[in-house]
Amino acid sequence: MIKTNKDEEREERIAMEIIVDANGPEEQAMGWYYYLQDELHFPFTAICNEKRSTSPLRVQDEVDVIGMAPEDECEREMFVIIRWERDGLAIPLSQLTPIPATESQTIEAVTDWHYWVKMGYTFY
Repeated sequence: MIKTNKDEEREERIAMEIIVDANGPEEQAMGWYYYLQDELHFPFTAICNEKRSTSPLRVQDEVDVIGMAPEDECEREMFVIIRWERDGLAIPLSQLTPIPATESQTIEAVTDWHYWVKMGYTFY
């Protein structure tokens, strides 16, 4: 993935609100998990923005995001649950872009996560 330009305002929000007291990768992951859980307003509609070998989605597929995946699934990457057959399916949040009609708080939180990923930041 290509790195994006540094966004000082977003860097400040990530440092001061999301991973503020994190000591190590596990705590950073949990900081992100709880930030997203609090900021994302479910359900919301999103579009697949990239093909991933671990996901059945294709670019431009539209899905309904219904919640966060369990904490233990989000130790290295953030996953959300989409409506899929009977039980739902965990999909990487980085693979999804909310549609423009989505609440601004949700869009900002997803964009924060996309920024983190594009900057090459990791938990490990």
